[in-house]
Amino acid sequence: MTCAFCHGDDARGGDGGPNLLRSQIVLDDQKGELIGNVVRSGAGAMPKLEFTDEQLADIAAFIHNFRVAGYDASRQRPATIVVGDAKAGEAYFRSKCGNCHDTTGDLKNIAARFPDARTFQQWWLVPGGAGGHGTNPKFTPTVTVTSATGQKTNGRLVRIDDFIVTIADDDEVQHTFRRNGNNPKVEVRDPLQAHKQLLRSYTDKDIHNVTAYLESLK
Repeated sequence: MTCAFCHGDDARGGDGGPNLLRSQIVLDDQKGELIGNVVRSGAGAMPKLEFTDEQLADIAAFIHNFRVAGYDASRQRPATIVVGDAKAGEAYFRSKCGNCHDTTGDLKNIAARFPDARTFQQWWLVPGGAGGHGTNPKFTPTVTVTSATGQKTNGRLVRIDDFIVTIADDDEVQHTFRRNGNNPKVEVRDPLQAHKQLLRSYTDKDIHNVTAYLESLK
């Protein structure tokens, strides 16, 4: 699941990630020795990921398992991904998600809003990152920039690094501020921060169990 968000369930590209079946690194790789270097070092927008040698070998074997033929012949999708334990998923949801979400409130009938369980599962793991919801302003980080004189400027985050921060105001006019340490003061509010923190802690079992639970509430 860690890789499928960007590269797709069939390794042919997903939400911003490239097609791995056409990657020269993947084509030259045998048992994860080349794939592992990229995974552990990161590349472009892809962050560094910590996997054991055994896990990398399993990932490589999974990718190499796809037949590079016609598009339909190469896709190997399971009949359904709703294979988890709904009761265990409910317990996990109440423990990890219940402080912010309510299945009778903001998440009422949430699974029914998506065309299939696969799209829904990717969405709840990273809301705004799957199913065409990436531009939803509800999930966009916002910023307050406070100058040395106390003047505050608020807006939607466009770009931030150690040297500048760029925000867009309500009229979509962009404003860029140079940064020198903590001057100006920059406060970022990311509505998906809790989801991003949890993402690295999920096991495949957790993911399938929660999906089964939420799907059972349709």
